[in-house]
Amino acid sequence: MSAADRTAIDEAMSRALALAADAGAAGDVPVGAVVLDESGSIAGEGRNLREQTHDPTAHAEILALRAAAESAGSWNLEGHTLVVTLEPCVMCAGAILQARVGRVVFGAWDDKAGAAGSMYDVLRDRRLPYRAEVIGGVEADAATALLRAFFERRR
Repeated sequence: MSAADRTAIDEAMSRALALAADAGAAGDVPVGAVVLDESGSIAGEGRNLREQTHDPTAHAEILALRAAAESAGSWNLEGHTLVVTLEPCVMCAGAILQARVGRVVFGAWDDKAGAAGSMYDVLRDRRLPYRAEVIGGVEADAATALLRAFFERRR
C-alpha cells in the first residue's frame, strides 16, 4: 500500500470514527463507514441508523455504499475502498461483494457476527465469483472503545 493510500485510509478511518460516535450519541450501535474512490476521495459515507429509521438494513456500510453508488452514477464500485469501524456482518459483506468493492479496511473485529475473517470470511471466499482485499485492525482500539462505552451505558 502506498503512502498516499495509507494517508487516505487513515483520514477515512478518522471520519468513520466520528460518524460512529454520532451514531452512538443518537442511540444506534456506534459504527461509521466511508467509501473512497480510486483517487482516495470520499465518495460516500454512512453511520448506523437502524434505531432512528427502524430499518434493519440501515447499517453504516449499506448507507455508505448507497451514497457512493449515487455519487459514481453506478452500482459498480470496482476500485473503491470501504473503510468501516467494525468488521462487516454477513449482510454487509454480501452488499460489498455485489458492489464489487475491491478493498475493505476495518477497525474492530466482531467475533460474534463478523464476515471478514473472524466468524466467517465471506469477503475472501474462493467459492464466490468476486473477492475483496481485507485489512483488519486499523484503529481497532479507538473503534473498540466506542463500542465498549456504548454497550456499558446500555447495561
